[in-house]
Amino acid sequence: MTRLSLLNQINRYGKIVFLVVAAITVGSFIYVSTGLVRDLSRQERERMEIWADATREIIASVEESEAQSVNIDFLLHIIESNTTIPVLLTDFDGNILQYRNFDLPEAESTPGIELSDANKAFLLEKLHTLQRSSNVIDIEIIPGAPHHIYYEDSTLLKRLSYYPFVVIAVMIAFVVVVYFAMLSTKRAEQNKVWVGLSKETAHQLGTPISSLMAWMELLPEMGVGTAEVAEMNKDVNRLSTIASRFSKIGSAPQMEDADLNEVVGHAATYMASRISHRINLTIDLCDEPLPVKACPPLFEWVMENLIKNAVDAMDGKGAIHVSTGKSDHHIFIEVEDTGKGISRKNFKTIFNPGYTTKSRGWGLGLALAKRIIEQYHRGSIYVKSSQPGRTVFRIDLAPSK
Repeated sequence: MTRLSLLNQINRYGKIVFLVVAAITVGSFIYVSTGLVRDLSRQERERMEIWADATREIIASVEESEAQSVNIDFLLHIIESNTTIPVLLTDFDGNILQYRNFDLPEAESTPGIELSDANKAFLLEKLHTLQRSSNVIDIEIIPGAPHHIYYEDSTLLKRLSYYPFVVIAVMIAFVVVVYFAMLSTKRAEQNKVWVGLSKETAHQLGTPISSLMAWMELLPEMGVGTAEVAEMNKDVNRLSTIASRFSKIGSAPQMEDADLNEVVGHAATYMASRISHRINLTIDLCDEPLPVKACPPLFEWVMENLIKNAVDAMDGKGAIHVSTGKSDHHIFIEVEDTGKGISRKNFKTIFNPGYTTKSRGWGLGLALAKRIIEQYHRGSIYVKSSQPGRTVFRIDLAPSK
């Protein structure tokens, strides 16, 4: 495993740890908030039971021949102290006898004595709603005909019950913002590394390539055959092209109108003469031109990387098939090989910088290919399918108009 691959795994596990910690934090908050709401709800029910007991005692005291006014005043004080919890008192037939703490739609000139039609309808609707809830306490004033006290949750309890969801939404939004900020920062740092590495590589290659070009002019005078010099010139020019490719990373490449068949055909033909003779490379280009906006040097680099990876996957023996075509919305390229295949779980991982199954190399080839296709050519590159003996990489591009 390379150092880059190790860093990739650390970053991936770091994201998982971050999300797990965030989930535990949110879960803990929900648990605590739910407990607070439950405790407050229980306290409100206890208050309503006291209110019911007070109501029962008042009625019992009034029915006595000689009621003690002190006790009644105390009980009335208990009832009037409830200024937050909306309450309805009904008889055994469901008629509303008393109400408290409801925000009526219309102001009453004599509260509790004469209700307007709008307020009556409002309270009846509240009663029907509360009858379907568990917020009811029975008080038996007349044996066999219990009265009922219905109550709503207080405004404080309602707000507190909504509060956890509001905070959770804010926390989730915060986690999402932090996650994408970290992701953006990571990508920005990666971009700096890519650009710096590429520019430095191009700079380091520049001097020896210039020297080789000068020597190439002297070789014929030194008796080296023309054919040999021509082949060496091809390789020197190839090095110059590679240096040019590296210099383009990090800056906007010059996009031009091109026929994808020509670009793919040129790259595949070049690679065909430089791979093992035990590997059969076939090229099947579309019968009609495939116009695209492309940077040919960078696109050829992508094709070479795909073909090199196919060669490595076959351990030096097999077949590679390169084809181009068009669908309803895309122009596509497919590179198929007869290698050992790729596990489905690694279909996306193989494009991460540093991922490699080889003992040599940095694992940057497919990552560079993805960057070139997606950022510069506005296309997509992915593993279309894979199984032992058949793996297909596909590139989709939008046709130029």
